Amino acid sequence: MNMSAELTNMTEIAERRGMVYGFLAAIYRREITPEMLVQIKGLQANKNLSEMGVNIDDEFFARAEDELIEDLAIEYTRLFLGPGQHISPHESIHNERDDGDWGTHWGASTVEVKKFIESLGLQFSESDTSVPDHISVEMELMQRVIAKELQSWNSDNRKDALHYLKIEKLFIDDHINKWVPSFCDKIIAAAELPFYREMAALTKKYIELEMTEISDFITEAMKDN
Repeated sequence: MNMSAELTNMTEIAERRGMVYGFLAAIYRREITPEMLVQIKGLQANKNLSEMGVNIDDEFFARAEDELIEDLAIEYTRLFLGPGQHISPHESIHNERDDGDWGTHWGASTVEVKKFIESLGLQFSESDTSVPDHISVEMELMQRVIAKELQSWNSDNRKDALHYLKIEKLFIDDHINKWVPSFCDKIIAAAELPFYREMAALTKKYIELEMTEISDFITEAMKDN
């Protein structure tokens, strides 16, 4: 593979990775909106969801839109918001740290993620989901760092691409992989509708893929550096 082809391949990989993280951030950020449902139906119709390993029967999306939106909103609330027993979408609840500072909101993991975001000079809008270690914020953080990596590849700047890839690996190793897979297992066990069960399965599978491939991406970026 020549140098131009290598750069093109890494650019395409970064574009795809950024899109997946952006999609996952949107899925977990809030209840599915009519606009989001249109996009998801488009992915389903074009077989993009199945290519990502999502297995949802077409009949599920063929239901009346108002009914589907309402059922998904109820499921989202039941799974992630409560009241009552629910699966909090925050790292500090699930990341079983050696120091014992986990299981409550705004624990040590939350502070670490906040500092990580601030160290990159990134800002996130304030909302009820923007506690720094909310899964949607962590997915969006990856999307934003990958966007910087992509810009570096487009500029043929391997040094900067390597820099951002190392940041991505650090955040995956120290945060995402420490809690997202187990979080997804809990969703898969508790979900009543196929949508969030399949989204959780996709999330877990994708993080596992990232864990196996990120080092290869770093190796590629190190060439000629």
